Amino acid sequence: METFMHQSVLLEEAIEGLNVKPDGIYIDCTLGGAGHSKEILKRLKTGFLYGFDQDKTAIETSYQRLKEISDRFELINRNFVYLQDEMLKRNVTGVDGILFDLGVSSPQFDQGERGFSYKYDAKLDMRMNQDQTLTAYDIVNNYRFEDLVYIISKYGEERYAKQIARAIERERKKKPIETTLELVEVIKSAVPLKNQREKHPAKRTFQALRIETNKELEVLPQALEQAIKLLKPGGRLCVITFHSLEDKITKDIFKKYSDLPELPRGLPVLPDNLGKPILKIVNKKVITPSEEELAMNKRAHSAKLRIVEKV
Repeated sequence: METFMHQSVLLEEAIEGLNVKPDGIYIDCTLGGAGHSKEILKRLKTGFLYGFDQDKTAIETSYQRLKEISDRFELINRNFVYLQDEMLKRNVTGVDGILFDLGVSSPQFDQGERGFSYKYDAKLDMRMNQDQTLTAYDIVNNYRFEDLVYIISKYGEERYAKQIARAIERERKKKPIETTLELVEVIKSAVPLKNQREKHPAKRTFQALRIETNKELEVLPQALEQAIKLLKPGGRLCVITFHSLEDKITKDIFKKYSDLPELPRGLPVLPDNLGKPILKIVNKKVITPSEEELAMNKRAHSAKLRIVEKV
């Protein structure tokens, strides 16, 4: 069995933010290598933990790690967009804490054959769920020029999106672009040399393709809405993001449920039927990794943690 070694980012801060109760019910929506789940499980006595991951390797590896601590857990091999469905199947209607640690686990980057990384030569894949049909190969070779521009610009925040999409279109007319390093060369041909010195020219495009392959920004708002509904009063929701688009979605949804509705100016009294916020922001200032963590884990650099509590 493949190992799934992943250094969890903002581990202590997220566990502290969850405020784990020994008898509580908790959900780790992004199991990965079980870094966060292990710390939750250690704190449970009569409580229970559910872990979601669409990656089979993560499920298999995490099961072995968690069973050494306790048997008070169940792992679910599905995307977290099915959070509410899966909990209802188990007659769970309220939980004490939910964690999302978004993005890609280190093993998915480091196992070259998964096709996530521009550093290794592999088939263009990028699927977190190995059973789904859509791959990065399909996107690169079959999406229209306009769609490629949108994805690379929006999800990759890449200033040379048009030039890269045009280069892809030009190259795939000759033959399909099949591997990660073939795509890297196509991207390099479209990005000015002076910009290639600042950072790897393929980084943003690969991020965009990964997000589109796994529909990450489509499922996140749905899952966060479900998580908020599932929380009991006093329950905590912790979300760790790694790029601005994920963070904006999270911030906007938290704001939507923690702000009072806008009212006309000059009302002498507040209406009795005024809807009260259902969330309370726990950390007014976003939590970022310490200098010590940044020194030990370079992948922690863009991480942000936001925490809310159900009122």
